[in-house]
Amino acid sequence: MENKEIRKTITISGFIFLASFTALILVSYILGTFIEESNLIGVLEAISTTVAAAAVFAAAYFAYQELSEMANTRYMDIADRLFGELNSPENIEARRRIFQNLDADPEQGMKRLKKEDHAAMKKVLNSLDRVAFLTREGWIPDDLVMPWMHPMIAKSWEKLEPYVLYERERRNEPYYYEHAGQLAERCRKWRSKHLADTNTKWVDKAL
Repeated sequence: MENKEIRKTITISGFIFLASFTALILVSYILGTFIEESNLIGVLEAISTTVAAAAVFAAAYFAYQELSEMANTRYMDIADRLFGELNSPENIEARRRIFQNLDADPEQGMKRLKKEDHAAMKKVLNSLDRVAFLTREGWIPDDLVMPWMHPMIAKSWEKLEPYVLYERERRNEPYYYEHAGQLAERCRKWRSKHLADTNTKWVDKAL
């Protein structure tokens, strides 16, 4: 926790302590005028227990706040890494190549595939695998990253899925880019839930 946050926590904790102590004195004085001395000690003990419980709850609240801030910081760090991964000049150019040059038929496409296009395919698939790793369950909520990430994933997988399935069968490796496929499925579910139209829009000579 940063020094500013530590000072804030100490200040609020001190305020709670002083407020509780002042309230305890006032209540003790008021009760002391109405309650017999024999019962006053028991009442004060009950009040002290209540104040102690309140202090415990306050400590738990501050701990929860700190954990929440740590989680948000972690989420932002992962989101920043994802943005850098997907929007690097190399990945943008690789996606452009596969969008423009891949044949719809993977068997024929693999025969005519240029070296540069093959490298672009591997670049994009490896990038999707990395994104899948960074967004695996429990690391970052899909609702935090899918709103800006889903077009890149959906378009890339629409072009690459036939080739991945073809290679899985040809190599007899059902796990070939399995994580990228799982990411694409999560993307598909998110789009189905949040978009009225999930069809991919292709534009010639787009930016």
